[in-house]
Amino acid sequence: MVVEYQLPLEESMPSVKGVTYVQSRAELKESHISAREKTALYESVLHQIALRTIHELYEADEAGAFEAVVFNGWVDRVDPATGNRSDSCIMSVHARREEFLELNLAQVEPRACYRTLKGVSAAKLATLTPVQPILQLDTGDRRFVESRDIAKDLSADMNLATMDWENFEHLVREIFEQEFVSEGGEVKVTQASRDGGVDAIAFDPDPIRGGKYVIQAKRYTRTVGVTAVRDLYGTVLHEGADRGILVTTADYGADSVNFASDKPLTLINGAQLLSLLEKHGHRARIDIAEAGALQANQGP
Repeated sequence: MVVEYQLPLEESMPSVKGVTYVQSRAELKESHISAREKTALYESVLHQIALRTIHELYEADEAGAFEAVVFNGWVDRVDPATGNRSDSCIMSVHARREEFLELNLAQVEPRACYRTLKGVSAAKLATLTPVQPILQLDTGDRRFVESRDIAKDLSADMNLATMDWENFEHLVREIFEQEFVSEGGEVKVTQASRDGGVDAIAFDPDPIRGGKYVIQAKRYTRTVGVTAVRDLYGTVLHEGADRGILVTTADYGADSVNFASDKPLTLINGAQLLSLLEKHGHRARIDIAEAGALQANQGP
């Protein structure tokens, strides 16, 4: 569960310490806390907001649907350096269920507890210094389309190399969804284009290895050349993704493997795809020669 929370600014904190009635003047006189006390109150409130939000989510999650909560706290303010409005993340914390539920929140000191959870922020929250969110997933994309279930119709005698190319893309999406779903991830398929773009996008919430993955599926009967791998790397950069995955029914040339070796790219060939399918209880086969002969008979 990733929570993006809009935090209050320090000026919204109450500053009135007390109110005294001055009888001689028949008026009320306010006394205020010091600027230092107000800043301390503000920082305490922000830490409490983070902890309380995570607590409420786990309390509401009776089904145990998620194993961890990431809280990202944002402030919308006028940047004094530029005079322009900016929306900045100033605190981010990742709390796993088991670790968080062991806390006695009624007795903790909020800032110390936040640090124990390895929460990220500047030394003083009141400075509103931006930090990098531990995890931030944007799963909104107009290219996403409704997925189709293909794996249920697979059989041991089905040749993936002759499968309809669009069905193959949906199959790849489905099998990666089964890979990621146990970790709370999701995989979405994009509009069919056959233009070498993104065929599917995976979102992995793991704070260490996770992020956004772009997936390309190539139902090929020939060796995948380095051009396709270069294109995938370009797509990874363009999409701002953490990793690119290329899946084919064929295999990769030496140039392709060498190019991908020092980059955030994963190349999955036909044999590895069959192993991945079998891992999730599906059987199929890949016969490149048979697919090639079929294409030759069909003509251009």
